[in-house]
Amino acid sequence: MRFSRALIPTVREVPGDATNVSHVMLIRGGFVRRVGAGMYDYLPLGMRVLSKVGNIVRDEMNRAGAEEILMPALLPAEYFQETGRWEGFGDTLFRLKDRKGAEFHLGPTHEEIVTDIARREIKSYRDMPRNLYQIQTKFRDEARPRGGLLRGREFLMKDAYSFDTTEENAKASYEEMRKAYVRIFDRMGLNYRMVAADSGSMGGSTSAEFQVLVDSGEDAIVACSNCDYAANVEVATVRSTEAKSTDAQVDIEKVATPGKKKIDDVSAFLSVGKDKILKALVYTAGAETIMIVLRGDHDVNEVKLARAAGVSEVFLTPDTEIYKATGAPLGYVGPVGYKGKLFVDRAATEVVNGVAGGGEKDAHLKGVNHGRDYQGTVVDVRLAVTGDG
Repeated sequence: MRFSRALIPTVREVPGDATNVSHVMLIRGGFVRRVGAGMYDYLPLGMRVLSKVGNIVRDEMNRAGAEEILMPALLPAEYFQETGRWEGFGDTLFRLKDRKGAEFHLGPTHEEIVTDIARREIKSYRDMPRNLYQIQTKFRDEARPRGGLLRGREFLMKDAYSFDTTEENAKASYEEMRKAYVRIFDRMGLNYRMVAADSGSMGGSTSAEFQVLVDSGEDAIVACSNCDYAANVEVATVRSTEAKSTDAQVDIEKVATPGKKKIDDVSAFLSVGKDKILKALVYTAGAETIMIVLRGDHDVNEVKLARAAGVSEVFLTPDTEIYKATGAPLGYVGPVGYKGKLFVDRAATEVVNGVAGGGEKDAHLKGVNHGRDYQGTVVDVRLAVTGDG
């Protein structure tokens, strides 16, 4: 087709909802167009790219011995109900009913359906190993669709499922898939790294991700520069190097901190390091409100916090709801006297004579110590930072 006849609607302006470089370029270059939150049209250029990627994936999956199938996008509820994921998937699952009132959902993943194929069609151990894959549209009701195509509510996925007679054979199938993925990403010319990952709602004992290394994206990894260790920050375990101070605990003292709501402001005003400040964050976890206490120089790993709280996802409680949840104004929330469910990051328990929110406007507490002045479930939920073991 002549270029003059092609539908390539480029634009000069940066879309107002685009925050990632990739999202901006896809819109400006005429590859995709937004239909709704987390939903996009693939225009001719975008479709060409999608087709080329799909062809590479099919080549390498077929080369690895996998067979392509296609499963429905609209699924009866009974399969997810059988495995417990009908409720376990939470609000991420698009649920609906047909005209007869029967329950259905849009497929976010197809483990149950492909396993049903296997239990009906694989008659003997002699029929294994089997590896079945599809390229199919998936649907997940993301709470915060973002990053353009990175976290959409409708997206195209290649998903493969192997069936083996022993765990040893299953690991061999896993290795074949790893090699196939390496070939796929090598053919695409991507700079990537395979990292340990969280299985999440997919389940399983082992999980790895191939992360493309870019300056802008929706994820972060930690990696060792001297070995091959790499992990998603969601699952990276930080080796404890903090030694509890031998300083004697002092009495709690309330100090005036007028207008000092942020960690940096409190640190400068009281001349204390951010590692001596106890930061209290309030989250909504399912039907309850929880508080997590961290050091002022650390950030919370929301995936680990959700796991500790026993829910699939946690959300920061809106600023307007903070007082109702804690009895303290925004910026002055602290763990001392808090009556709700309280989690304390392991590193925060090592802080001696720390500074915490005073529970009232324009006030903080000095000399706060875990165990004596506040208690909670000790967890490891902080994000790893450069220099951690």
